[in-house]
Amino acid sequence: MSAMRIAITGSAGLIGTALVRSLRDGGPSQAEGSGGGHEVVRLVRRQPRAADEVAWDPVRQHVDAAGIAGCEAVVHLAAAGVGDRYWTPAYRKEVWDSRVLGTAAIAEAVASLDPPPRVLVSASGVGFYGDTGDRLTDESAPPGDGFMADLCQAWEEAAAPAQEAGVRTVFTRSAPVVASKGGAWGRRLFPIFKLGLGGRLGDGRQYWSLIALDDEVAAIRHILDTEELSGPVNCTIPEQLTNREVTAVMGRVLHRPTAFAVPAPVLRFTLREFADDILAGKRVVPAKLLKTGFSFAYPTVESALRAALR
Repeated sequence: MSAMRIAITGSAGLIGTALVRSLRDGGPSQAEGSGGGHEVVRLVRRQPRAADEVAWDPVRQHVDAAGIAGCEAVVHLAAAGVGDRYWTPAYRKEVWDSRVLGTAAIAEAVASLDPPPRVLVSASGVGFYGDTGDRLTDESAPPGDGFMADLCQAWEEAAAPAQEAGVRTVFTRSAPVVASKGGAWGRRLFPIFKLGLGGRLGDGRQYWSLIALDDEVAAIRHILDTEELSGPVNCTIPEQLTNREVTAVMGRVLHRPTAFAVPAPVLRFTLREFADDILAGKRVVPAKLLKTGFSFAYPTVESALRAALR
């Protein structure tokens, strides 16, 4: 990938921070000679304070389109965290609007440019598929049922203006990203398990998809490089384990007991509707990434956990 001008939303988040560093300075990438050296434009929801910042407001659906003119790629990552707060009706609306309104604003800004960027990479999630049970699920699967499935579908549909303008549009249907700091793993799971209080959730038979932070960044860069990729792309590791099996790996890696278990009714009482997503199976495979030659640095649950803890 030759040096490009790339606009990124969510650049201060877990994935965005690592992606900006990788694009500017070099890091996870599959392509030979495609280290750093890219010009990154960061979209911020405040008054810009640096030369590389451009203002946008996802709620008001405003983007300073002049600030992203000349960008060959746009990576849209910004969204309210689904597990950050209790799922009150107000927070459900915030989670929804941050994704749907924000994506619509970015897609319309992209479509308005002349020439438009060559590619828009827009975040999505494995929640698109709902509860997959024990069924291996690739990108050809239809949307599932439930709030997260409905949200992911609306989230992706909001990018229609960019697609209609002929921009190659890719949806990264990402699993939870494993990192030592930030995200559900860094903020909740690792601290709980390090205290010896970790255990299975519900009956533990639901499959859990995940991906290491470095592989998530490398996957996005692979998508930017790979012209044949468009539409949904699953960003998950190839190995698929149940929550019970993931719990056992956590105990082995951290050298902690995992005897505790959180019954499903307790999860539903404390997390409300978000508990349904935790208890649902996500056996999602990265078929498109593998087909286009992407190689995972951390293809197993254990390797992803150990990478984060290093």
